[in-house]
Amino acid sequence: MADGAVLDGVLTRLIPTTEDDVDLLGRWFASPDFVEHWGGVPISRDEVAEKYLGRRRPRVGSFLVLAHGTPVGYAQYWQAGVAEGGIDMVLAPQARGRGLGPDAARALLAHLGGTLGWRRVTVDPLRGNVRAVHAWEKAGFRQVSSEAESLLMEFSLSEGRQG
Repeated sequence: MADGAVLDGVLTRLIPTTEDDVDLLGRWFASPDFVEHWGGVPISRDEVAEKYLGRRRPRVGSFLVLAHGTPVGYAQYWQAGVAEGGIDMVLAPQARGRGLGPDAARALLAHLGGTLGWRRVTVDPLRGNVRAVHAWEKAGFRQVSSEAESLLMEFSLSEGRQG
């Protein structure tokens, strides 16, 4: 898995998180609005530092999502097998509904399929998070199952279809 990759979308740029991002991410993940659909419970600064600053590389790639150079969200990919895994993403409330999520997802998909050789990527938005479900659909994901509170959606990467 590649370390330090900067991923460019049309509207967004994803940059790897670093220890310098702990204050920003700590504020975001302490906000109920930010974590509403990411577990629903604010997370401590220590937990943010452990999970979201790139310390879990190479299994998990952690990124700040930027729009016009300003941080607007967090995204990560995690490897589940040799050529597959998942994406998680959360945007700040003011960044939602502007097409930034699908754009960032397509940038991640291009990296996962093109650079890392993944063939399958999944996401599991909460069923009630209609905006996220729609954003993942705009990025090319399709629903494959619907159990409990979450939907399982997947994107199959093959030659010619990488993000």
